[in-house]
Amino acid sequence: MGDHPGLSYPDRGATFPDAPLWPASPPGFRRFGTTVTIGRGEGTWTAVRDAVQRWEVKRRSGFTVVPADGGGLEVREGGRYTITAGRGRFAVREPVEVVAVVDTEDRCGFAYGTRWGHPVSGEEAFIVHRDDDGRVLLTLRSLTRAAPAGPWRFLFPFLLLAQLGARARYLRALP
Repeated sequence: MGDHPGLSYPDRGATFPDAPLWPASPPGFRRFGTTVTIGRGEGTWTAVRDAVQRWEVKRRSGFTVVPADGGGLEVREGGRYTITAGRGRFAVREPVEVVAVVDTEDRCGFAYGTRWGHPVSGEEAFIVHRDDDGRVLLTLRSLTRAAPAGPWRFLFPFLLLAQLGARARYLRALP
């Protein structure tokens, strides 16, 4: 972890998508984590593993995700993307960077961090994993605080409400 140019917070990788247990978080952030069962078996695992690597949790939740660095849509560490919420004049563009990727036999996912210009500051992770009983699970982790500068800073309480709605959609996005 540590400072990274372009990110709007200092602790790159603080959601630890590769860790089954989430270690302590940096101070000053609202921490959120939850895990839900989304299915069972090899077919479900294969489908959700593929989906999470293509931003489907965000996309199926009503967001548009576009590569901002000339790369493809598939998640890649260091990849920069623009996530758009809303439409038309009410669209909010959120610049992000993938800060960590995990892809093992039983765990797959990524974390993205906010870049300068994002309405909030922090990190969010989407991780799918399976247990020994064949259950396939989705874990969400996020660290959020007000943006360090700009007009969004004053709307932070309202952004937290919007974040609650988005999380509910994330939990229903897979399989």
